[in-house]
Amino acid sequence: MPGSPALLLLALGLCCPGIWGQRYTMTARFRDSSITHPRLGQQLELECLATKDDSGVFWVRLDKDGTLHFIVFISYLSRSTFEGNAKTSIRFEAKKDGKVYRLVVKSFTSQDEGNYFCLMNSNQMLYFSPGQPVFFPVTTTPAPTTSAATIQHGITEKDPCLKTPDPETSKEKELDFFCEIFIWVPLAGACLLLLIALVVTVALCQQTRRRRCRCKRPANGKPDVKPSMPNRHV
Repeated sequence: MPGSPALLLLALGLCCPGIWGQRYTMTARFRDSSITHPRLGQQLELECLATKDDSGVFWVRLDKDGTLHFIVFISYLSRSTFEGNAKTSIRFEAKKDGKVYRLVVKSFTSQDEGNYFCLMNSNQMLYFSPGQPVFFPVTTTPAPTTSAATIQHGITEKDPCLKTPDPETSKEKELDFFCEIFIWVPLAGACLLLLIALVVTVALCQQTRRRRCRCKRPANGKPDVKPSMPNRHV
């Protein structure tokens, strides 16, 4: 947060190494020593142990991107000042118990991950604790333990289509397909024309035969001719 006391103290400490002191020691840690990683939605408590308690303590967080975030300042009278000069926070609680300054994350989420530090400014000397990493456990997916023989067997027998097609073979198949089209299409057309001509010829022959059969013939095979009357001479 721009202009916060914690960032101002850090800036002073980084640009002016002479103000660092070794007279007092500070330690930031989990209150429950059995905790190594927080859980989602868990109430997490951190504590800062200081050998001097008359100056108050700052809690800050360094996130994954390297940005510092001011959380709270706890005075030696156990008064807390959160971001924006607020007295309370919906995400954090802070309290002092003797020389122990506690920070409580009410419901831990991914935005609370980072390295947590506690700082103290006493007599123009800046003291700070080592960072306490607070991150979710890293989950890794184990790689499948499949032998090379099994992979080769699966590819050759179960997945024959996984083989890379030969481009030359594909071109040859395309040429053969076009050649077959040019050969079989004209041949099929010629066969169709011959079939039509045959049907037409058969139809004409049957029609001619019917016309011939309409003229009736006598039983003896000779045509009926009426006898001519002799001319009578008078």
